Amino acid sequence: MRTLRLVLGDQVSRHVAALRDLDTERDVVMMCEVQDEIAYVPHHRQKIVLILSAMRYFRDELRREGATVHYVTLDEPGNSGSFTGELKRAIEKFTPQQVVVTAPGEYRVWDAMRHWEATFGLPVEIRRDDRFICTATRFRQWARQRQSLRMEFFYRDMRRETGLLMDGDRPEGGAWNFDAENRKPWPKRETPPARRRFPPDTITREVMALVERHCPDTFGTLDAFDWAVTRQGALDALDDFVIHSLPFFGRSQDAMKRDAPFLHHGLISAYLNIGLLTARETCQRVEQAYRDGHAPLNAAEGFIRQIIGWREYIRGVYWLKMPTYAHGNALEATRPLPWLYWSGETTMECMAQSIGQTRDHAYAHHIQRLMVTGNFALIAGIAPVEVERWYLAVFIDAYEWVELPNTHGMVLFADDGLLSSKPYAASGAYINRMSDYCGACVHDVKKRQGDGACPFNFLYWDFMLRHEDRLAHNPRMALAYKNVARLPPAERDAIRAQARSFLDDLPTRPAP
Repeated sequence: MRTLRLVLGDQVSRHVAALRDLDTERDVVMMCEVQDEIAYVPHHRQKIVLILSAMRYFRDELRREGATVHYVTLDEPGNSGSFTGELKRAIEKFTPQQVVVTAPGEYRVWDAMRHWEATFGLPVEIRRDDRFICTATRFRQWARQRQSLRMEFFYRDMRRETGLLMDGDRPEGGAWNFDAENRKPWPKRETPPARRRFPPDTITREVMALVERHCPDTFGTLDAFDWAVTRQGALDALDDFVIHSLPFFGRSQDAMKRDAPFLHHGLISAYLNIGLLTARETCQRVEQAYRDGHAPLNAAEGFIRQIIGWREYIRGVYWLKMPTYAHGNALEATRPLPWLYWSGETTMECMAQSIGQTRDHAYAHHIQRLMVTGNFALIAGIAPVEVERWYLAVFIDAYEWVELPNTHGMVLFADDGLLSSKPYAASGAYINRMSDYCGACVHDVKKRQGDGACPFNFLYWDFMLRHEDRLAHNPRMALAYKNVARLPPAERDAIRAQARSFLDDLPTRPAP
């Protein structure tokens, strides 16, 4: 045997770097389901099922190609429970000349991986994950040239480099960003579309039974699992989005609606993040739809910006700043995560809707994450490490490289403005404008404080008062602090007291 090639659970792509020069006659591909990866946070059951099912389908695909695949199932006798332990067993079994792996997406795995060569006494080649358009080295070079790491300028560079939505050396339509056209609420008389879903087949049902046995206490339900678990299924999901929802994506990408979790969103981030789709092919598909006249420019641009702009940018920040990035807490937030994040039991309709659909589908779109569950965590002062652990656990597309910077920087402002020029704190008025949640809520979204007031209102004003010394000089918050200055002393005291009482009364208990 020449080479042992390890493929991780979020690398189920024939084009992943570790398989680039696979010799099916002499190499062994290794894939393993290990408890360490399942249990380091209480991952949503649907997330575990997606990864393990996709791994098993990919194993079968490689075997049909003629590759030898050493596959370790979660319940296999002797499973060590870790990548390092399983690699040790495989090396003893196959005695390879070398090990080849693709760089992982999470720092903790990288930290273990870089010691494998010394541990096992044979060459371990760690290859760059070239599924991404911008390498970590390329991002580092870009960052060195900047006083601030604003995504917009990085995005423009990615547009130029990829040629996506470009007209020569100028952006298509004469502007780089059409976000101003993409902030409309859901039309009142419009019915949400039926989106393409994928009922579990035999392999997936076997994995579901395995997860129920091994993960009885983790978050979420499997009752509504209907995610694609194969490359073809992911391509079908992309087709469904482009054909039926892309034309309306821009208009509705910030909208929220009761009992309608998917709307016109892409629903493909989970497939991108495990390798079933690539960023480039996805963006090219969307660009072609625009050029064919099927979708407006604001929709195509808004979607492509999320991938070659924000997704690539977030990954760059992660590898630029880790491992110290995770330790920041600029706003000194220390409250424990309330139990309602796990139970969904709350009188706040927006939180109940967002957490409930996360429990049922392992999914919430970016505005629900940023402006509902994230906004509440920010203005309530919940400790970043607890919020980040929750976000990493509950969403089907969450891996630390993408989850941590989004939550730490964008949601919680814990990095003191590295990612965002201001905290995304908001009262209930924003949620009321972008959703129909407030009409079904027992709390009064128009009341700032007092009996029946929306908790987002008095928590928002308490947040502003609490951080006045730090934030009042931020130019983007000048108007908000003019309104703070108008609050009478008695109302300030009442807001602070109501916020403190409300938060102190929220039940907390250990996570699942």
